[in-house]
Amino acid sequence: METVIQEKGNLSIHTENIFPIIKKFLYSDHEIFLRELVSNAVDATQKLKKLSSYGEFNGELGDLKVVVKLDKEAKTITISDNGIGMTADEIKKYINQIAFSGATEFVEKYKDKGDEGKIIGNFGLGFYSAYMVSNNVEIITKSYKDGSEAVRWECDGSTEFTLTTAEKADRGSDIVLHIAEDSEEFLDEYRLRGILEKYGKFLPIQIEFEDKIINNTAPIWTKNPSDLKDEDYIAFYKELYPMSEDPLFWIHLNVDYPFNLTGVLYFPKLKNDFQGQREKIQLYSRQVFITDEVKDIVPDFLQLLHGVIDSPDIPLNVSRSYLQADGNVKKINGYITRKVGDKLAEIFKNDREGFEGKFDDIGLFVKYGIVSDEKFYEKAKDFCLVKNVDGKYFTFAEYTEHVKENQTDKNDQQVWLYTTDEQKQDSFIQSAEKRNYDVLLLTSVIDSHFINALEQKLEKTSVKRVDSDTLDKLIEKDVKLESVLSTEDEEKIKKLFEDVASSKSAHITVEAMPVDELPVVITFPEFMRRMTDMQASSGQRSMFGDMPLMYTVSLNANHPVISRVLQTENELDQKSLAKQVYDLALLSQGLLTGNDLTRFIQRTVATL
Repeated sequence: METVIQEKGNLSIHTENIFPIIKKFLYSDHEIFLRELVSNAVDATQKLKKLSSYGEFNGELGDLKVVVKLDKEAKTITISDNGIGMTADEIKKYINQIAFSGATEFVEKYKDKGDEGKIIGNFGLGFYSAYMVSNNVEIITKSYKDGSEAVRWECDGSTEFTLTTAEKADRGSDIVLHIAEDSEEFLDEYRLRGILEKYGKFLPIQIEFEDKIINNTAPIWTKNPSDLKDEDYIAFYKELYPMSEDPLFWIHLNVDYPFNLTGVLYFPKLKNDFQGQREKIQLYSRQVFITDEVKDIVPDFLQLLHGVIDSPDIPLNVSRSYLQADGNVKKINGYITRKVGDKLAEIFKNDREGFEGKFDDIGLFVKYGIVSDEKFYEKAKDFCLVKNVDGKYFTFAEYTEHVKENQTDKNDQQVWLYTTDEQKQDSFIQSAEKRNYDVLLLTSVIDSHFINALEQKLEKTSVKRVDSDTLDKLIEKDVKLESVLSTEDEEKIKKLFEDVASSKSAHITVEAMPVDELPVVITFPEFMRRMTDMQASSGQRSMFGDMPLMYTVSLNANHPVISRVLQTENELDQKSLAKQVYDLALLSQGLLTGNDLTRFIQRTVATL
């Protein structure tokens, strides 16, 4: 039973404005009141464990846990712990003097600037997040110290408090929140459970809610890797992402200098989709969930990884809602990049076959890293693979050697040919293979940028899509075929196809090509193809807008069909034959549509 009031007083904050600032300015996301109060309760419990280990507390620890209780009728939420508790003097020191003497400075310096990001660690305001959702807060607490009296502190959100003696048999603290009318959404067990599971799923002290423990107090990132098996890592992955396929492999992070950082990063199976895979890394600080927005901590190309990073050295804003950039963040970023590079290099070295089997999935990470991070490239250039249409994998050095003899042009420039779509570009691939040219498969969303990076980083190497020009122009040699047509016939056939094409986008040329090539070949310039692919992969509108892409129509001067067109005497028949041949070339590039396609089919059927 409570005794008479022992003390009344004013909170030492030197302003009437602190509570509105806490409610509206510091903590825009009101649900984190529960994170703050449960974290405080966990801290109080862990401090008792430490005192016990130091021999400064000799009593029984008992069953250490934090209990959250909801009373809908009374409209209260209570957070209870059996940690160190507080004496009346400690309440005066830690609760009444909000942020000690710093609150006035805080109010003056930050209230109009929106610059709250600079004040983490300067102000002890976590407890006062309770006033975001409460119109009155009680603390009933009893210190672990021998002979301590239980005390009750109460404040209704003004600057006045009361401090009385209270009855409490056991050490620890109960924080009782009397929920305000505008925050009654939190008087719902499902809402509270969701918040607790979000922020407290891996807290190091048991959290009990509705008679159930909701957290895993010893997640795998807190354990020694040598004590863990593959199935432990996979089970934890399923705990984080219940609906996902098993990961390909993982990296256990553990460093204590020059910063503290632990965690596990998983390489998932990707679906060639950047955006859908992002924001799957969870950031913790001492096992308290902070955010899944880790763009400063983790380099951009590794945000496709999944998993957990935990570091007490990550600088956070006062509400712990987002990161601040500083030297530690850059060091952590560099460390993670290095660890990922080392892990991939190790797998490649120890199990080349297994690495190749996974590369279609991990290639996105590796290529993205090469495109965006120079330091990562220095490691990745030795294990990044390219795959040809026959399904064979090569490192950059191996592929350079593989095509050196046959695909070096007259300027001593090596040409790597590639396809973005085996089915659509099949005729061009077959033409290349007739000349024993090798063709790479570059079909992922990052490959248009990856190709640019290759040309910048590899000496005397250009990368060209197999349908971006005729083969003699893609890989120019000293020896050139002669045309069987006279100059007059070449001009004649060129003029005929210009009339048939009737398109400003088509550039007609006559070339001497092998007889077994197609009579008409339509190609798009490499630079135009590449720019369009890069913009599409970035979700941008093409720089060419709705304009039709310029394309080259190469007439094979040595093909019998071209000679046959020239020799057709009837002008209508000649144009009809030329149109049929031209439409075949359009069809091979997927450019024959609508009425033109219908008429082509009708003409073809008529000749059967």
